[in-house]
Amino acid sequence: MKSLWHHCHAATMVGGRYSIIEDAALVTRGERIEWIGPRAELPAADYAETIDLGGAWVTPGLIDCHTHTVFGGNRSGEFEQRLEGVSYAEIAAAGGGIASTVRATRAASEDELLASASKCLRSLLRDGVTTVEIKSGYGLDLASERKMLRVIRRLGETLPVTVRSTCLAAHALPPEYAERADDYIAHVCSEMLPALAAEGLVDAVDAFCEYLAFSPAQVERVFIAARALGLPVKLHAEQLSSLGGSSLAARYQALSADHLEFMTEGDAQAMAAAGTVAVLLPGAFYFLRETQLPPMAALRKHGVALAVASDLNPGTSPALSLRLMLNMACTLFHMTPEEALAGVTLHAARALGLEASHGSLEVGKVADFVAWDIARPAELSYWLGGELPKRVVRHGKELINV
Repeated sequence: MKSLWHHCHAATMVGGRYSIIEDAALVTRGERIEWIGPRAELPAADYAETIDLGGAWVTPGLIDCHTHTVFGGNRSGEFEQRLEGVSYAEIAAAGGGIASTVRATRAASEDELLASASKCLRSLLRDGVTTVEIKSGYGLDLASERKMLRVIRRLGETLPVTVRSTCLAAHALPPEYAERADDYIAHVCSEMLPALAAEGLVDAVDAFCEYLAFSPAQVERVFIAARALGLPVKLHAEQLSSLGGSSLAARYQALSADHLEFMTEGDAQAMAAAGTVAVLLPGAFYFLRETQLPPMAALRKHGVALAVASDLNPGTSPALSLRLMLNMACTLFHMTPEEALAGVTLHAARALGLEASHGSLEVGKVADFVAWDIARPAELSYWLGGELPKRVVRHGKELINV
């Protein structure tokens, strides 16, 4: 069935630029875009339906390419403690931090995790998100990681959103492996990843390369195991210190390296050569009151694709708005509104290995788009909070009451 969407302007994001078409029209057939261009050049055809978009600005559906949406409980109490002067180390020593989320996640049922994650994910969808990546990593044992990954798959089945599932078993050291990080990594590589991949629960593999998590050598073992299973890799790298994790990720042709505040120019060169996307996470930067900015000049100089994501998680970025992250990327990381929008469309799609089908308005790509009631695309980065009036189309069908 062909549908005509017209009376609009389009920021197609082809090539990572606005690539504007004034007075545009789109033709969709089923789930795909069949034609897009100036309305004056629209081919004559019979359309099953014609939709007037009322002069809206149309962009690709937004893509949140780094989230931890599935977790038990929350850590608002710890947030309050930190504001009252209690240090993160003191909170962790008392059993808080990621350990508390692991306990809550292990204790929660699959249905309980689905219910809590659905509430968070619906907030992102109301911002125009049509594709999201969700990581495991709060289970840290086979049964609990499987439970998280099953919930991630169920989210994609029960909500109108494309969900990519990433196994982050190498997120932190579980308490039962205290002081035995190498043994835990061996368990991840030889037992957890093969079992979870065999069950079809994993689209990519991630790890946390940091002095308080896992070393580059340990992460490399995870990458080797993932490669043997035919799975692409991603990496949390250079958030708190410079360990060369982003260069390691590049050596393994990682889809992305994320955070990157402490990366070097050499890391940027390696990522550019490998085509690895830099995923910037301004929510965590803001929430942790960090001061070390990602090296934006080096990333731009070497042509590294820049994505932006919410990093939705209970400890360091309880962010429920990807649009707010656009503003933070501009105000904190000095990105332009055009760069920021590319960061949640085309470059975010690249960070998930979906650039052939998502992230820009082009013939043959999936018909995921948002018609925004705004005067210019920069407004998507300009407004703080609230819900901008919009119409969301996913797979060629308008979504009602997300």
